[in-house]
Amino acid sequence: MKIKQHIPNALTILNLVSGLVSLTMTFEGNYVYASLFILLAAVFDFLDGNAARMLKAHSELGKQLDSLADVVSFGVAPGIMIFQMISDQCAGSCNILEQMHITPYFAMLIPVCSALRLAKFNIDILQEVNFIGLPTPANAIFFASIPLVVYVQPGLFSLIHLDFLVTFFFNTRIMTILAVFFSYLLISDFRIFSMKFKNGAWRGNQLRYIFMIISLTLFVLFFLSAIPIIIGIYILMSIFFQSYIID
Repeated sequence: MKIKQHIPNALTILNLVSGLVSLTMTFEGNYVYASLFILLAAVFDFLDGNAARMLKAHSELGKQLDSLADVVSFGVAPGIMIFQMISDQCAGSCNILEQMHITPYFAMLIPVCSALRLAKFNIDILQEVNFIGLPTPANAIFFASIPLVVYVQPGLFSLIHLDFLVTFFFNTRIMTILAVFFSYLLISDFRIFSMKFKNGAWRGNQLRYIFMIISLTLFVLFFLSAIPIIIGIYILMSIFFQSYIID
């Protein structure tokens, strides 16, 4: 087998390793680095698919390896991270579910539903262009952005500070509701547009171009705080423009 055939799988393994490092960072209580390694895993996930297409190196092994890596990096890693963050905030709570340490376990829906989402994707021929249900990388990026919003000071990189997001995400009930809601989106029947461009024309790519413009604008204005907002807009645009999302 030619060396180029191994490149996509090597990138997939880097995705997996990034997810594993994210888990170790979570166990050490370093949520910022845990988030960054989830985002790095997303970069490798993007690169391995593109490398496979460019090098014509598709294989059944690569397909299965990609899904297994994604379960770890985009399911287990963010799920455990959110579990730990909710657990930390449960200390001293007056809520009975939080006192009994039950609330954090709702975060386990993230890896469970991510695994179901990936299994459905592997056997569904209707998701070759767009998606049915929220893609696991988008879900993971949303949750990975939470520690970056909460613990990282925007500094000079942000033109506008969104301080209310810190308070919003530093709430166990909100984090629990988000974990349940996004887990539902993973296995829902909502059609979600992908960012795969068949060509550079405006026609047929309107949603993609509009989303890119909005995303870049928000990122310039809010920097890291823009990430959860961008994912939220991605979901809302997909839901409101269901009739335009066709394969």
